[in-house]
Parts: sequence; structure tokens; C-alpha cells
Amino acid sequence: MAARAFALSDDLQHRFNEEGYIVLKGFLDPKDIRDARSAMEGLVDREAEKLMAAGKSEGPLHGEPLETRLLRLYENHMEEIPILFRPELHQEGLFDLFFHPGLLDIAEAILGGEIRLYPNYSARPKLPDNARTEVLWHQDGGYTGGEAGDLRMVNVWTPLVPARRENGCMEFIPGTHRLGLVPHEGREYYLEIASEYLLPRKKDAVAIEIDPQDIVLFHNLLFHRGLPNRSAKIRWNLDWRYQDATQPTLRPQQGHIARSRLHPESVVRDARQWAALSFE
Repeated sequence: MAARAFALSDDLQHRFNEEGYIVLKGFLDPKDIRDARSAMEGLVDREAEKLMAAGKSEGPLHGEPLETRLLRLYENHMEEIPILFRPELHQEGLFDLFFHPGLLDIAEAILGGEIRLYPNYSARPKLPDNARTEVLWHQDGGYTGGEAGDLRMVNVWTPLVPARRENGCMEFIPGTHRLGLVPHEGREYYLEIASEYLLPRKKDAVAIEIDPQDIVLFHNLLFHRGLPNRSAKIRWNLDWRYQDATQPTLRPQQGHIARSRLHPESVVRDARQWAALSFE
């Protein structure tokens, strides 16, 4: 992918600071999405192989679309269906997305010149009518806890299929990142923002309906959730974060350096190197 500069305008910078998020329509190249979908097809191929080896599937269902294939493969074993992929994302076809020069330009404008790909990059197949994939109102910092409110990050989210209310697009509550890290309460599958902070603000929620090639960037402390998927298909997406690499991750993993002026030798150089690295 040819590098291209992207200057974050004063207006976008202001909106990110005030509202806690910005949407960039058509930002990605179609090839980025094709490569990402191909990588997801590869993950589903591996799931099919595991099921067939265990005698739980009669075939790989290669002709089934990405949006339904995982459901068909696991239709008799839904309790085993994967809802998150992380270590599996060290694939050459995802390098151009995670290390996209334009996205790194934006991250640098917000965070400075030392940028880490934070260790929670994820692919998520959001399943129809499945509580395990209905992420509740939260701040990402709520899962890190402790000093998470001091971490400087930019979260990135992009769908591989059109994200709409029906199939569980995200919702944001603009401006809530300015509250700092608020208390969260444990639920069956996820944390949820404490009701005294959430209930007075839910009326301000905004649905983030976007398409493949669109990017949404948002603050680590913005209140957000994923709506239930009421369609009959999987809503696939990828999400990742850029962090100020001069800070600790507050996790056992240290992530990977995406841009650095102080230590340019530490930057992940290309797709082959990315595929040879690991989540751990």
C-alpha cells in the first residue's frame, strides 16, 4: 500500500476533543477491506477444520458467505462458537489495516510521535440474538481499571459488512469521555457503567451506522455499547487502538510499535514481520 499523508483538520481535532469521536467516510481502500475479509475467511477455514477433525461438522461449507458460514458450521454447537479473535490476527493481510499510514498520521496528531498498537486488537463476529456478543454500555478504560484514565489512546473501529441498528451497530454518548473514568458494575458477560452515571445520559445516545471502508475513531473513555444483532447474519468488524508508546500498557502484553522517532528500529516494518510476531 502506498503511503499517503493525512492531515487532521482543526475541525476534526475539535470534534474528537469535544464529542469524543469522529467518523471518516470512505477512508479505507477497497483492497484493505478485501484483504481483511479474506483473513476472516481464513479464520473460519480453521474453525471448519477443527470441527471436522472433532467429528462435529460434515464439511467446510466453502460456498457459504462470510456473514453466515460460522453460524452454519456451529449450528449444532452454538455454545462453542468463537466470539473473539486476537492472537490469530498476526496475518500479512491485516498489516495494511493496523499500520495504515493515514491512520497513524491521525494518531500522531492526537498522541504524538511515539505510537504503539495496543495489545487488544480484535476481530469480532457479532452473532444474531446472542447475549455473549451484546456488549453493554462501558468505557474501554473500565476493563483496564486502575490508572486507565490516564492512558492516552485513540480507538479505531471498522465494519466488514454494513453496520446498522438491525445488525448491532455501535452507539456512543457524545462528550462522556470528559467525565474521566467512571465506576463500572459486573454483569453476566460484561461490565456496565454504574447506573447513576449512565441513566441520565442514555437519552443522548447516537447510533454509529457506517459501511466497510468507513472508520470511526473514538476516545478510550467515551461511553459506548454494541446494539443487539436482530438480523439473521453475523456483523463482522475489526477494532484496535493506538496508544502513546511512552506510557505503560497496564497489561502483561506490550503491544507493537507502529511509529517512533526515538526508536525507529523498533517499528514493525512490513507484513512479513507482522505475521512473524505474536499477540503475547
